[in-house]
Amino acid sequence: MLKGRELAAFRKQLLSWFRQSQRDLPWRRTRDAYCVWLSEIMLQQTRVAAVIPYYERFLERFPSLHALAAAPEEEVLRFWSGLGYYSRARNLHKAAQQIVAEHGGKFPSRLGDVLALPGIGNYTAAAILSIAFGQKQAVLDGNVARVLARLGAVRGDLRESPRWQELLKCADAYLEPKSPGDWNQAMMELGATLCSPKSPQCLLCPVTQFCEGRKLGIADLLPEKRKKRATVEIRLAAAVFADERGRTLLLSPPEKRNVQSPADHVPTLASNLWHFPTVSVNGDAVAKLRGHLRKLQVRDRNSSFRFVAAEKVRHTVTYREVTVEPFRISVKKLPRIKGAEQVPLSEITVLPVSNLTRKVARAALAATSSAQ
Repeated sequence: MLKGRELAAFRKQLLSWFRQSQRDLPWRRTRDAYCVWLSEIMLQQTRVAAVIPYYERFLERFPSLHALAAAPEEEVLRFWSGLGYYSRARNLHKAAQQIVAEHGGKFPSRLGDVLALPGIGNYTAAAILSIAFGQKQAVLDGNVARVLARLGAVRGDLRESPRWQELLKCADAYLEPKSPGDWNQAMMELGATLCSPKSPQCLLCPVTQFCEGRKLGIADLLPEKRKKRATVEIRLAAAVFADERGRTLLLSPPEKRNVQSPADHVPTLASNLWHFPTVSVNGDAVAKLRGHLRKLQVRDRNSSFRFVAAEKVRHTVTYREVTVEPFRISVKKLPRIKGAEQVPLSEITVLPVSNLTRKVARAALAATSSAQ
């Protein structure tokens, strides 16, 4: 643990580096709590490069907290579509409505009030309060934990509770009280750019002289790898109808149809968004898909539907490896399915859909003309 003059020098050098070398990110151009909050939610488990265009489009459509709270949830999900982890968008929307109802539309500045909002935990609350309000709240996320682990040569699984609590104490002790917002961003920036998970750039690090991991020659071995959860392989089949006008059918989220969503493909299809008729398979995909369509009360007289296989779609969701077998079914007229919506196959994003559903649509569009 750094103390006294050493800690003062560490703070000074890191802040100086950050203020000179920080990346120009759109959310760093404002201290508005709404914008800071939005960026922090979007950045959860998502790369900066992927977030930037979503952040800018989202703010253009929902420029204020009031605008977000007043919007329909489906519209919010549509502008989030493709960013993944859709519970973030739902919680963002619920929190905006709660802020309007309980705080007059002004983002709260008390820690307890912020933590009471849906989708906000200790890290996000500390980031917002320090950056937007200048409060002395230290953040601890994966990037910061990695920096601290290398600085102190901390071994073992950082996510184990006792070790994580020690890191929290360390983060609090290192916090620069005069510039908590810049300090937190500097720690995160260091972890995201130079003190990266693989091949840390120690020669370019502004605080390498304070790093015990560097002195011991083990910086690149820290943090120690966590045990990975065993991979689960999931195989799905999707029915992509296409009529003569190039329109297709998407099913509404299960709760809108008052049906229970099958547990095996909820996390992979993001079933709380619109999606193609899809079923889990472990044998004949076409036979299983025909059975699924019968359950949806889709009539296939004399098995007249021609299932034309499109290229398989691969997708990864945390520990799940998903393979979807899309089948394009060309029809003169789209069948009627309760809770389904007709949309252009080439423009399914007029509804909120997941990345996996987008991939299935692209595969179906590329299917051969034999589908006609």
